[in-house]
Amino acid sequence: MPLAAAGGGGVQNAVDTTAAFALENPELAILAVVALAVAAVSASWGVQRLRRSKGHRFRRALAKRDEIAILMHPNPDPDAMSCAMAVDAIASAVDTDATMHYAGQIRHQENRAFETVLDLNFDRVVDASELAADDVVLVDHNTPRGFSGADSIDPFAVIDHHPGGGTGTEFTDVRTDNGACATIFAEYCQSMGWTPIDPDEEAGPDELPTDVATGLIHGIQSDTKSLTKGCSPAEFRAAAYLYSGVDQDALDRIANPEVDAEVLEVKARAITNRDVRTAFAFSNVGDVNNADAIPQAADELLRLEGVTAVVVAGEKDGTIHLSGRSRDDRVHMGKTLRSAVDDIPMAEAGGHARMGGGQISIDHMEGIGPSTGMTMPELTDRLFDAMSGDI
Repeated sequence: MPLAAAGGGGVQNAVDTTAAFALENPELAILAVVALAVAAVSASWGVQRLRRSKGHRFRRALAKRDEIAILMHPNPDPDAMSCAMAVDAIASAVDTDATMHYAGQIRHQENRAFETVLDLNFDRVVDASELAADDVVLVDHNTPRGFSGADSIDPFAVIDHHPGGGTGTEFTDVRTDNGACATIFAEYCQSMGWTPIDPDEEAGPDELPTDVATGLIHGIQSDTKSLTKGCSPAEFRAAAYLYSGVDQDALDRIANPEVDAEVLEVKARAITNRDVRTAFAFSNVGDVNNADAIPQAADELLRLEGVTAVVVAGEKDGTIHLSGRSRDDRVHMGKTLRSAVDDIPMAEAGGHARMGGGQISIDHMEGIGPSTGMTMPELTDRLFDAMSGDI
């Protein structure tokens, strides 16, 4: 008890001393109270900042710009195109002008249907000087490529789900566990409180436009084989969020377009020319007018019973295009293609575990530059060795 009494007296003395100081120094006391209040507000702001979603942070980054250029990867697919649509919608909400750009071509029948059905306005670029603004947002890839001057671009924002080291100067969100980049933008829209609307209604403030919802859900479906390959839980959450705002008729028209006759012919050549070794297959389909037929042929070849990984090659305009598919846990297709072409100057290849692609200049493959060259049979053997894990 004496100890408790001593303690109580000490507290009381401290209170009395503080009160006396405040009476004798009112200005200093007020400053101390203000400082404490500022510290409390700062701490609260810091907590809110930590809790703030990436969608809100991206929206604020866009709001700082008067104009932006949205850049898709070359030959954009529905995932890339739907992400560009989402950036455009978010930019519009903060009164930032946006232009959607791509390099290459939109040739795949599904990609052309996506652009046509959703009435999109994309600008094709062949040189960096043609971009509408200096502030560039990369979607569905993290390193600019496919046009002159691409290596001079330093994007201020990068949103992607592919492996790679590209970053934005102000904003970066790369999630390699996600099956689609569209999933990320669906999360952004949801975190900002945007509500999907009935397809027959016109979107107002804080509402997700129907064309964006339709585009995003098809972007997810196309990159995950209708939610059957490479999915994470995020894809299913995104689909559940988007579903009520999807135009089902438009989605059906995009997903089931008429097929170009050449695509069917290339698929047939891939099957006829196949070289199967153990569980792996390779096929050279020769010259093609539509390079997008090559990955479709790879999809078809992977359906063969007993085949777990495939690579299809085709030639267009002096370039050999490679497309690979894998449903074999032993074969990371992106790494497989990269290792197979590693000794060929200027060759590019990469991708995910389940799918990958690459391009080889025929001139460099035949020996131009610092190499002795490589024949197609030699490349074929290297691809099989790579799929087997021998290189």
